[in-house]
Amino acid sequence: MEIEAIQAGKIKQLSGAALDDEDLSGSQLEQINLAGASLVGTNFSEANLNGARLDGAKLICARLVSADLRANLLGANLMQADLTGADLRGSNLRGANLMGATLFQASLAGAFLSGATLTGVNLQGVDFRGADLRGANLNSANLKGADLSQANLQGASLNQANLEEADLRGANLAGATLTDANLLCAELAEANLEGVDWEGACLVGTFLAKDS
Repeated sequence: MEIEAIQAGKIKQLSGAALDDEDLSGSQLEQINLAGASLVGTNFSEANLNGARLDGAKLICARLVSADLRANLLGANLMQADLTGADLRGSNLRGANLMGATLFQASLAGAFLSGATLTGVNLQGVDFRGADLRGANLNSANLKGADLSQANLQGASLNQANLEEADLRGANLAGATLTDANLLCAELAEANLEGVDWEGACLVGTFLAKDS
């Protein structure tokens, strides 16, 4: 495999390729096809993957720090991946596995995360504005201070999640489960709360109505 050619963006068709532990940091990989590829431990830090196909790719422990990842990640395995500062705005992460991933300062505004697994993930302060999180598993996730305004969390599982000071204004939480969740001082003005399971949840200081 000619790594230098890949780094320069000269090779675009790599579906099913094995590129474990390769260094592709800073590479220009727009529109590249890495569908189903094995990318375990691969370094994509600061790489441009805008428009790339990574559906079904195995990105376990991959480094994607500050990468442009506005890509197709449908069903991708991102367990333990480092996505610090990554740009995932509008990305397709439906059904993706993000358990153990690092998403500090990442942007997921408008991303599609329906059915994604984010169990126990530290999502403190992450930007989820307008994201589609229908049916996502966010049990025990740390969403302290996260921006979930206008997000669609219909049917999502947020049991024991930390939503302290989270912004959920205008969010759709219909049918979501928030048992034993921490919503201390969370903002829920104009949110759809139909059928929400609040059993055991902490709602101290939570803003449930539109400010007058």
